[in-house]
Amino acid sequence: MPDSPRIHDPKKDGPVRTMVVALVVSFCCAVLVAGTAILLRPQYELNQEHNRQKNILAAAGLLRAEKTVQELFQQVEPQVIDLSSGKHAPGVDPATSAAKSPISRDNDIAFIKERPRYAVVYLAYDDDHLSEIILPVYGYGLWSTMYGYVALEADANTIVGLRFYEHGETPGLGAEIENQQWLDLWRGKRVYGDSGEALIEVIKGQVAVEGNSQVDHQVDGITGATLTGDGVTNLLRYWLGEQGFGHYLQGLRQGGEDSI
Repeated sequence: MPDSPRIHDPKKDGPVRTMVVALVVSFCCAVLVAGTAILLRPQYELNQEHNRQKNILAAAGLLRAEKTVQELFQQVEPQVIDLSSGKHAPGVDPATSAAKSPISRDNDIAFIKERPRYAVVYLAYDDDHLSEIILPVYGYGLWSTMYGYVALEADANTIVGLRFYEHGETPGLGAEIENQQWLDLWRGKRVYGDSGEALIEVIKGQVAVEGNSQVDHQVDGITGATLTGDGVTNLLRYWLGEQGFGHYLQGLRQGGEDSI
């Protein structure tokens, strides 16, 4: 005998059943996503740490093809600094410290609104001798907050290198702050003048060599990205000035590591 035709029950396809199915599917997806995130969290944190170390080494010019990032980073010592005093603050974890203070409009040249009390600097050593100081810097450009590291020689004045690892500047223009040819221009530039004031700057156009008393403090601008260049100038002058790492670096220039 042929099978009897199935009788369609419209009640089974009603809105309640549709909603129940949608909720069950959503719940299963949420559990799957949450579980995956938990499982991958350790690997994500390892990748973040690897990238942080790589950017610090890149700013300092310490990356070497023959060694891993982990091996190279063994010569780097993180140190927590109290920005207000410029002194070493052992035992403080800046990641968990909520100590921040608003920046007055006149002083906020980097447009970051508030400043943490503590920050981590990175000291690179060569045969137990301090060779470089790597500092985290950030500030607003044209469209975004630019995050990077600047590395100084042991004299706490001469720039070894600069590296930006996160920003949202215009591709092909402001994004040229990642261009290695432009970054190479920073090596050997000096941050401070004779009075101790931070004079480093990105100018508009090319730096004149002859008859220019500020040549040691100036870097060529990026064509079509004047505001991004101004942002780089402002963030460096802020973080290398007395509102940022200025007191810490002054201590290094005057008395070396023992002074901090």
